[in-house]
Amino acid sequence: MAAALALSERGRGRSFPNPNVGCVLVRDGHVVGRGWTQPGGRPHAEAMALKQSGAAAAGATAYVTLEPCAHASPRGPACADLLVTARPARVVAALTDPDPRTAKRGFARLRAAGIEVVEGTAESEATAAMAGWLTRAALGRPHVTLKLATSLDGRIALPSGESRWITGADARAHAHLERARADAILVGRGTLDTDRPGLNVRLPGLEARSPARVLLSRGPDVPGWTRIASPTDVGGLAADWLLVDGGAATAAAFLAADLVDRLLLYRAPILLGAGRAALDAIGLETLADAHGRWELRDTRMLGADRLEIFTRRR
Repeated sequence: MAAALALSERGRGRSFPNPNVGCVLVRDGHVVGRGWTQPGGRPHAEAMALKQSGAAAAGATAYVTLEPCAHASPRGPACADLLVTARPARVVAALTDPDPRTAKRGFARLRAAGIEVVEGTAESEATAAMAGWLTRAALGRPHVTLKLATSLDGRIALPSGESRWITGADARAHAHLERARADAILVGRGTLDTDRPGLNVRLPGLEARSPARVLLSRGPDVPGWTRIASPTDVGGLAADWLLVDGGAATAAAFLAADLVDRLLLYRAPILLGAGRAALDAIGLETLADAHGRWELRDTRMLGADRLEIFTRRR
């Protein structure tokens, strides 16, 4: 299942409107097929793995990060039907599909065909790997990551506006990796006018994974950008994974609307004193309101800079 989860990450930020699923087929101790959801959502992971395995799928064990789909689609066959035809002996799945067109129906179809089904293996890990699609299924919007790069005293620029670069090369490379894992990246009008950011991925081999660009603004449209007027409009974006990457006002607006699910805080070992704060007001009325909202999930050093990853407690 760990291998299937790793494969699912290959489809992250590229599989919309479908979930980024991973699948591994194992027979007699050997991997005979591997698959992950392809760009645009098709082929599905199971279809890719079964095509690779061919006749070796019969009697194998299929490890899949999400219940095989059971509903008809003009874009391709149901994966539960493909597995019934291929006749693996067992299907091990991490999550039940929350889509009411499939929920438990895929498992039922497999069991009716005499295929053993094991549910709930690595459930928490699969939930994290498919958080984008699951967030949209539950809340009707993408999973939102907010990125902040600050000095030790919480500044993102000097009083003059100079901000390149707060963090070092290693931290910036990691931020580009985060871009490659997002469907879309968003900045505010101020960041666009001041920095004219390209927001592309500049890591060798990953340039083609640059996310779609989104502008938060009530002003005019900008060619090459999707514009939304409010953070609450993110549900209309063609994205399951959204990275918010620019501007104290924009970051504050998403926090005030309680739309941030994950926070990336890159902190450089520098002090700027007077300068631009990382955030504008976020709507807190009492200090007590600030506590208990964020849980530290990971911390690591990136060169001289420290990265802390927090998730919103809900």
